[in-house]
Amino acid sequence: MFEGDAPEKSGMIPSAPLLAEVLDASIPAKSSSQGNEDVTDAADFPLSLIPQLQRRLDLMPQRPQNRRAKTREYSQSRRAEISFVITRSDLLAPQKGQVNALMPYLRQLLRDALGSSGRDVRLGNIRCVSAKRGWWTKQVKNEIWQRGGGGWMVGKTNVGKSNLFECIFPKGGQDRVIAEMDSTSNPPAHATLGTSRTQKVANPSESPTSLRPAATIDGSLLPPAQPEMRFPVMPTVSQLPGTTASPIRIPFGNGKGELIDLPGLARGSLEDHVLENFRANTVMRRRVRPEQFVIKPSQSLLISGLIRITPATPEITVLAYPFVPLSAHVTSTDKAIAIHTQKPPSRVPTIVRPEVGPKVGLAGSYKLQWDVTKQRTGPLTSSSAAALSTQTLPFVVFSTDILIEGCGWIELVAQVRKKDIQSTGAGKEHPVVEVWSPNGDYIAARRPMNAWLLCKRKAVGGRRSRPRRSMKGVKKSWKIAMRNQSP
Repeated sequence: MFEGDAPEKSGMIPSAPLLAEVLDASIPAKSSSQGNEDVTDAADFPLSLIPQLQRRLDLMPQRPQNRRAKTREYSQSRRAEISFVITRSDLLAPQKGQVNALMPYLRQLLRDALGSSGRDVRLGNIRCVSAKRGWWTKQVKNEIWQRGGGGWMVGKTNVGKSNLFECIFPKGGQDRVIAEMDSTSNPPAHATLGTSRTQKVANPSESPTSLRPAATIDGSLLPPAQPEMRFPVMPTVSQLPGTTASPIRIPFGNGKGELIDLPGLARGSLEDHVLENFRANTVMRRRVRPEQFVIKPSQSLLISGLIRITPATPEITVLAYPFVPLSAHVTSTDKAIAIHTQKPPSRVPTIVRPEVGPKVGLAGSYKLQWDVTKQRTGPLTSSSAAALSTQTLPFVVFSTDILIEGCGWIELVAQVRKKDIQSTGAGKEHPVVEVWSPNGDYIAARRPMNAWLLCKRKAVGGRRSRPRRSMKGVKKSWKIAMRNQSP
């Protein structure tokens, strides 16, 4: 997961041992504190999470749920903490309050992704931010300033690290230091070093660029630190992977700390199977309001000829909600297989390269194993309406989210009668779908978010006005009344 899949990209993707060595070299001389931001993408969370990052980089373990556990620990004479930052949270829901209500769900997803290491930890260090909307970026910026030391932005390619870097970097750090000096009688140690209040801001054109060499002349793994400025030049923000070719160091607070942006780790090469003109369409840039697709037996859902979803359980109708920036349509399974495998060549337009058809493979068979009957039945189980118990209903609604790496997710929902569950036996009550993709990769599953319920169009409520009076025959009645009044 830390090595590049494509040989031509291996020079821009650091490995885990190299990350650990650079991590040791990044601690400022005046501070042993260090913070590492594990940046993941909300579009395919937790698929973009770096597995076992703490163990590979020898970081401080997560604080357990034991109330007597230490709040801070030192490892190799440093206090290296890790925080999980989920970027582009505006892709999940249209409002900030709705995203905030998803935090318990996101914390449970992270706990599932961490496996046994995340079973008994608190996970109070998870942040869900949006650089586009400015959601919770100020809180992260204040945490970086209060912590000081070295701050690292670690994550995979195209998760929004550089964009987030610009929003959470504590600009105007010298003004913050001056404010601290005015509020306290004893100025902090780092305030006596560096530039003064009247320092002239350097020309941005003279500042170092984001494409620095990977190592300096003396063999150091880090590039030289930039001269500190109140408003430095930020890293280049681009939709193309590999824009940040080497670590970018920007100090703040007159030597109080520095924030470092790392090159992205390997995330997958799904865009390599797409025509060059359509590769930009595989990245979700704005929130998608999906259409509901009904997949009946002997039918399949095709996503731009790139991904195919086929229900494997007979006599089950599946509802699909593709939260992806690609077009989707439902067709017969035989026709979907012919389009997907390109045998024979189909006239249906797709975004897939011509040689990808023979490489299509089964990514996996996924069960719709999570019960969402309570969320999906609406007024039947609502306390303000029928208030029925889910145990009394004659059916069960199952769901799951199918993740497409770097692209988005597809919400699948199916309704099963309870008598069918009793007849099939234990272990076979969940509907199953087969997902096919190039090389059988780039696919995963997670517990459902029920995002369709957050963005569907709500029915117009309230009391309706009185309907308009029918004008049928009004003219004829008026003529008769005029005729009777005439002498």
